[in-house]
This record gives sequence, structure tokens and C-alpha cells, in this order.
Amino acid sequence: MMDIETDMAAVNAEAVMKAIRRIAHAIDTRSKQIGRESGLTIPQIVVLKAVSDQGALTTAAISRQADLSAATTVTILDKLEAKGLIRRNRSTSDRRTVQAELTETGREALLSSPAFFADGFASDFASFSKTKQQDIVAAFTMVADLLDRHDVEKT
Repeated sequence: MMDIETDMAAVNAEAVMKAIRRIAHAIDTRSKQIGRESGLTIPQIVVLKAVSDQGALTTAAISRQADLSAATTVTILDKLEAKGLIRRNRSTSDRRTVQAELTETGREALLSSPAFFADGFASDFASFSKTKQQDIVAAFTMVADLLDRHDVEKT
């Protein structure tokens, strides 16, 4: 009986991995399309949105809000600053603290940036019941947590 359960778990895990590959491919394709349309990457748009939603933020706060590493966030902020989309201001009370804020050009870029999902996804997702939507979010979160945990264990 245990072998059948083990085999079924392996089959299901393989099905999850196949679905993840399909999702990764769709995200990669959409990311390239967004880049062509806006000149920005999805992580850059996520950082702009975090700063727009929360106001002037430190790198650490942006990193948490955008779910990116601090090093990645710094690199993204450097590129956004070079494009004139954000500006970084050093605190007058604590010189160690630097906050990023959107420029007017950054606000305009964010407003004109394309949606993360291709046409139809949002309406298709909205057609599910609230319970089904929550189940999907919970399943994705669980898989992401499993993947994160195993990535951390290997490093």
C-alpha cells in the first residue's frame, strides 16, 4: 500500500513540476513582451509599484514589499535611478538611512506600464468563486514555500 502512495506522490510531484515549467514559460514570454512595451522588467515595475503604494521607502522596506533580495533591490534601484524613475534621498537625521521615492517620470512610467498578466487572466480568475480563488492562492503559496524551504536547505 505504501508503494502505491509513494508512486502517486511522485506522479503528483512531477505534475506540479510540469505545471511550474508551463507557468515559468508563460511568465518569461509575458516578461519579454512587457519589456518590449515598457522598457522595464517585471521586477523593476514591482519595485516602482512598492514605492508608489508605500511612499518613500528604504531599500530594506522595498525588498520586503517586493519580495526580492536586498542585493537585487539595490541593482534595480540603481537602474531605475539611472532612468530617472526614482530618486534616492539620504536622511538628514540619520545619514545611514536612504529612502527611494518615485519621480514624476517614474509615476508616468508606472501608470503606462502594461498589466503583468495577459488579457483575460484577471477576468478568468475573477470568474472563480471567492473560495476557489483563495484555494488557488493557498496552493500557490504552499508550493512557493516548499520550493523556498528546499532552496534554503541546499545553500
